[in-house]
Amino acid sequence: MTRTATITRTTSETDISLTLDLDGTGRADIATGIGFLDHMLTALTRHALFDLTVRAKGDLHIDFHHTTEDVGIVLGRALTEALGDKRGIARFGHAMVPMDEALAEAAIDISGRPFLAWSVTFAQPKVGEMDTELFEEFFRAFASNALITLHVTQKAGTNTHHVAEACFKALARALRMAVAPDPRVGNAIPSTKGAL
Repeated sequence: MTRTATITRTTSETDISLTLDLDGTGRADIATGIGFLDHMLTALTRHALFDLTVRAKGDLHIDFHHTTEDVGIVLGRALTEALGDKRGIARFGHAMVPMDEALAEAAIDISGRPFLAWSVTFAQPKVGEMDTELFEEFFRAFASNALITLHVTQKAGTNTHHVAEACFKALARALRMAVAPDPRVGNAIPSTKGAL
């Protein structure tokens, strides 16, 4: 069974097309119009071992908020669709990733219950041209639309670029673990409720 999804979303603020393959090789083809977001999504794709194509056009003349949040929404919806009824997956994933002086931890439960716990602070208001407050918006939009519980915790770090990159790489590694087939689960849904 292929675990892929293609999602498009068009609003008065953004126009996004995204294709996700959970069983890829880490191939990224990302163009959001926001250089640093492209960099982070490329890192996420590589370390999750997904294949991801994103084309986003947004109202960047206003700011980067709508595009960043909407890419998170579409990526989350693609993850949910690609997972189907979640049979046979590990369900839980966690990772702690260093990036020079920065250290970030991500923990995931593909639970059907969307929640983000975000304990990350940035020393600078921007990295490149991107407002650092938008990282939380991306992670919240992603978790809400992927229907996952996601905790992201900064353990160390002062360099804004390093902290952000550690967060995205930790998310990637935790996702890679959580969506992986668990041979001991077989074709079962990993929940006592029988549904996720």
